[in-house]
Amino acid sequence: QLQLVESGGGLVQPGGSLTLSCEGSGYTLENYVIDWFRQAPGKKREGVSCISRRGGFTNYADSVKGRFTISRDNAKNTVYLQMNSLQPEDTGVYYCAARRTLSNMCVMRSEVDMDYWGKGTLVTVSS
Repeated sequence: QLQLVESGGGLVQPGGSLTLSCEGSGYTLENYVIDWFRQAPGKKREGVSCISRRGGFTNYADSVKGRFTISRDNAKNTVYLQMNSLQPEDTGVYYCAARRTLSNMCVMRSEVDMDYWGKGTLVTVSS
């Protein structure tokens, strides 16, 4: 069974940057589209970004477009989320999720379409 572990969260000031990592074990991540979701306090979990199996296609929520960059290193079985110009509204628990697919593209989907989840890492943006 695929296991996902997120890391890299923490406290950062507005305007700062963080890079989150999602490391897979048990199976190679190359067979999966990887999504990042986040859940702010008191709100529903929302999709942030996704990346295709080989990294050639990415998609972003409008709220993070131009500030966040998703990437992957399949040799390291790891997906990254580089977050720049962070704002207080980016605060939340960030989860990575995997969905098995034969597609070489990436379209953001609902959380119900995910096959595996990590336990999340907390990002707090505050001065």
